[in-house]
Amino acid sequence: MKAFEIQNSFGLDSLKLIERPDPSPGYGQVLVKLQAVSLNYRDLMVVKGLYNPNLPLPLIPFSDGMGEVVALGKGVMRVKVGDRVAGIFFQKWLSGKFTEAKAQSALGGVIDGLLAEYAVLDEDGVVPVPEHLTDVEAATLPCAAVTAWNALEGNVKAGDSVLIQGTGGVSIFALQFAQVLGAKVIATSSSDEKLERLQSLGVTETINYKQTPDWGKKVQEITGGVDHVVEVGGAGTLNESLKAVGYGGQISMIGVLTGGKGEISTGSILMKSVRVQGIYVGSREMFEDMNRAIALHKIRPICDRVFPLESAREALTYMESGAHFGKICIQL
Repeated sequence: MKAFEIQNSFGLDSLKLIERPDPSPGYGQVLVKLQAVSLNYRDLMVVKGLYNPNLPLPLIPFSDGMGEVVALGKGVMRVKVGDRVAGIFFQKWLSGKFTEAKAQSALGGVIDGLLAEYAVLDEDGVVPVPEHLTDVEAATLPCAAVTAWNALEGNVKAGDSVLIQGTGGVSIFALQFAQVLGAKVIATSSSDEKLERLQSLGVTETINYKQTPDWGKKVQEITGGVDHVVEVGGAGTLNESLKAVGYGGQISMIGVLTGGKGEISTGSILMKSVRVQGIYVGSREMFEDMNRAIALHKIRPICDRVFPLESAREALTYMESGAHFGKICIQL
C-alpha cells in the first residue's frame, strides 16, 4: 500500500510517500480502506517535530480519516464489511474520565496514523459516520468536530453567547454546534473577507483582531461578556479572552496557535469566577453522541480545499499559511 512516512528526522522534507506491505487484521481488529483524511494543526506540528520531538520514527502521521471496512479479524462484532467508519482520535478513550493511559493511544502520534491507503484498527477504535456526509466531510470529524462538541455540549444553552477565534476547523464546528444549541456567536479573524463569510453563516458580531488588538474589550462592550470562549490561540490570546468572557463564564482551552507559555491574568479568572477547562479532543462516546446530532440536524462540515494523496506536503504548507476556512482534506 501507499503511505506517507516521517522518516529519519522531522520536517516537511522528511515526509515521504513510500510503499508498505498491505496490513491484515488480527483478533478484534478491522481493516479499513481509507477514502479521505483531514488535516489538523497538530498534524503540522507532528511533522515538523514541534509537537513531540521524541516520537518514534518512522511514523505515519495524521489522526483523522474515514474509509470502508474491507476485512474483519476474528471476534469482531461492532462493525461489518462495507461499513463506512472513522477512526477515533484516542484509540483507548472509549468513555469516562481521560487518563494518562488513554492519552498514549493517539493516532498519528505515539502510534501510526491514517495517511495511508489502508489501516488496521481495533473494532473499538472506529465509529460509523453519518450517512448524509460525503467521504471527505466525514473525514473531518474525529479531532476538530469532537473537540468542539466536547467544549460546548452540556455547557451551552439556548440564548447563550459563544466567542470563536479564527476560521479553522474547531472554530467552524463550534459555530455550527453553538447554532444548533441556540446560542449566538461572535467571531474574530484577521481577514475582512473571512469575517464576511462568517456573517453569511449566521455569526451575529465580527471583529478584525488586527484592526482591533484589544478585541476582548470590544467583545465586552458588545455583549456585556460572553458566556463561553472557544480558545484556540493559546498564551497570546488568553488574556483577551479573559477580558471578553463574562462573570461566571467558561473558557475552553483548545489550541496553542500563539504559543504555550505566557503571562496570564490569573486575577481575572478569580475575580470573574471564570472556569478555564482544557479540552483534548474527546472519547468515542462523545463522538457517537455528536454523530447523532449531526445526523439529526443534517450538519455539513465546511471543507476549504481537497488535495490528492500525493500532495500531502502541499496540503500541510497550505495549512501553515493560515489561508483556509474550515477544514483541509486529502482524498485517496
